[in-house]
Amino acid sequence: MKRLEGKVALVTGGTSGIGAGAVHRLRAEGAKVVFTGSNRSAADEVCAATGAEFVSHNVRDGAAWDALSERIERDHGRLDFAFANAGTEHGDGSVEDITLDGWENVIGVNQTGAMLTVQHAMRLMSRNPGGAAGSILVNSSMNAHRAMGNFVAYSVSKAAVVALVKSAAVHAGNRKYRIRVNAILPGVVETALIRNLIDTSGDPTATRAAYEGLSPLGRMARVEEIAGLVAWFASDESQFVSGSEYVIDGASTAGMMGV
Repeated sequence: MKRLEGKVALVTGGTSGIGAGAVHRLRAEGAKVVFTGSNRSAADEVCAATGAEFVSHNVRDGAAWDALSERIERDHGRLDFAFANAGTEHGDGSVEDITLDGWENVIGVNQTGAMLTVQHAMRLMSRNPGGAAGSILVNSSMNAHRAMGNFVAYSVSKAAVVALVKSAAVHAGNRKYRIRVNAILPGVVETALIRNLIDTSGDPTATRAAYEGLSPLGRMARVEEIAGLVAWFASDESQFVSGSEYVIDGASTAGMMGV
């Protein structure tokens, strides 16, 4: 399918995991893709496999956003889709144990970085030829609804970006933009990072079973499944969807498993 032929997309945190999967899928469906991150060697592999364009960029750096926006507008003349995917858990902990530096790092990337992505994407889309139009998607988490006691900053940030999405969607509508803003809330996804955690856990069988047992479907999500949903939000098939929080967690947060 080439649903995205002629569209220009931006993916933050696109060097691995869900971000890299999204770059692959968006390119496969015909979009021109600019993706960001800090891991140059991983980025080179994604570029070689997809033909996407990499820009080294820190999502929490407000000043760097102007240069990135100018580059996209200069080289491509438009922006049709933005996926605010960059995220971190580094430095997180419980509310008792987390340091201020740890808190500010997680909030800076997951929350401030998402806000800056939405802000600059909307500004770019508002200047698109033919009028203000496009789709912005934020990668939240099922932990927006089921907070983790040992990851307070991550849980708070993923809940906060859902409110960000709803506020931005209402704003876009009030401005009469044809720009829609949504969030996806994935459950546990079997990325390379998760596989490494399983393999180095000391009891890989038990650890894998614990992750898989979080979903009534009895497994983790595949990166390709999340990327497929991302591509749908980038396509014209989702034109009336805005301000939504779309859970893709295999029913992990739908209810209690029972005994």
